[in-house]
Parts: sequence; C-alpha cells; structure tokens
Amino acid sequence: MRIALGLSYHGGRYDGWQSQPSGRTVQDHLEAALTRFLSVPGVSTLCAGRTDAGVHGLNQVVHFDTAVSRPENAWVRGTNSFLPPDIAVQWAREVPGSFHARASARSRRYAYVLLESPVRPSVDSGQVGWVFRPLAIEPMQVAAQALIGEHDFSSFRAAQCQAHTPVKQMLSIDITRRGAYWRFEFRANAFLHHMIRNIMGCLLYVGTGARPAGWMTEVLAARSRDAAAPTFSPDGLYFLGPVYDSGFGLPERTPAFDWLP
Repeated sequence: MRIALGLSYHGGRYDGWQSQPSGRTVQDHLEAALTRFLSVPGVSTLCAGRTDAGVHGLNQVVHFDTAVSRPENAWVRGTNSFLPPDIAVQWAREVPGSFHARASARSRRYAYVLLESPVRPSVDSGQVGWVFRPLAIEPMQVAAQALIGEHDFSSFRAAQCQAHTPVKQMLSIDITRRGAYWRFEFRANAFLHHMIRNIMGCLLYVGTGARPAGWMTEVLAARSRDAAAPTFSPDGLYFLGPVYDSGFGLPERTPAFDWLP
C-alpha cells in the first residue's frame, strides 16, 4: 500500500530536507524513525517540496510504499515516538498508488515571516527574518504584482538549482502586517532553489526605499542572478505545503498554521 504523511518541523538544526551523508536532514530522521517503527530496513520516502537548511515545514507531504498495515493514528504516534522533538508527523492517510507527493501537487505554498524592529529577534530567533529599517507596504505590493503569472525566474535562481526549467507560474503573492511582524505568502506551481529568498531580498530593497517598485520588472526581465538583491536569510521561511486535488482527501493545514504570525 502507499501511505502519505504530513509533517511539521523546525529546520534550524538540520541541513535541509534531502538526505545527505551527514545524516543531519529531516528526511534522514524520518526514514530512520519509520525503519525503527516498522522493523524493516530501507524505508524510502519522497517529498512534495525539498526545503533548504534552516527552512521550516508546516505541512510537508511525503509518500512511501509498504507491505505493513497500520491504523492511521498508529502511523502518527508510532513514527513520532522515534523522531526528535522538532520533527512531528501530523497526519497519515492511505492513498492510491497513483498518488505522488511531488508530481500530484497542483501548487505549492510558502510563507516568509519577518520582524521589523530596531533590535534583532530574541525569543523568536531562527523563526523569523529581520529588518531594522521601516518598510512601506504599497511599493512592495506593486513590485510583487510584476511577478504574477508565468515567467522565466532565472534572476531569482540559485546557481546550484537542479530544476529542468526556470519558467514557473506565480499564482499569488500576499503581503500583510500584524504589529511588528510581516507575512509574505507565495503560491506557485513550483519554485526554484532559493527563489523565494531571492525575491524577498528584492522586495525588501523596494520596501526600504533602496529601489523603486518598477525595479522588480527590470530584475525579472534581466534573467540574470546578478541583477537581483542578495539572498535573504532562511530563518523566517516556512513551507506551508502542497495543494492536491480534493479527491485525495489530504489535509491542507496543521495546527501550526494557527501559531504562525
């Protein structure tokens, strides 16, 4: 049978999602926990979206195939008993063999949480990005609109990106503020490596007045990483998860959504 799991994790202690020789990745810990829970070797998972070092996940979705049958709540509690406290399975579902955590996703969602303050973060260190200059929302909203639609996002692509094409479809970018905290929410069919962090760097250039709103159009048209701002911190970046056809019956939210500013 094929099982889908929804995970949340704090990415601060890990070298990203994807398995590495260091063993310090979320995937390494999850597969080790599943191996211990199932008492079978070589459990292999595939995720909806790979996250970088320091990036958090609120509803990362993975799937794997197994001959072992367990109730859904047993998959959750049993696997969590072997996971570190900053990684937790939130839900489990049996899915049809046609389901694929990555290929079945219709879109993906990320949020970037940013603290605007003269003083750096403390209790939320590692959980939010930080800017000490005041931000103006209107220019950032204008700049963000230049990115909506299908474009070549090469200007926001990391050199080590392995995507087959830089052309992606940005479906929406929403910018809101609550007190000292800003939330930038992105939805696209897919994202390039470092794409959101590079966009964030440009939005903050605009928001602080270092560049005009129209500069974002120039950066996009340049199709060159050299045209954009430096890559921004991973600390405030959260993978909200993929969106699937409703027929799969998979949750799109976890309790952590209500905690996120």
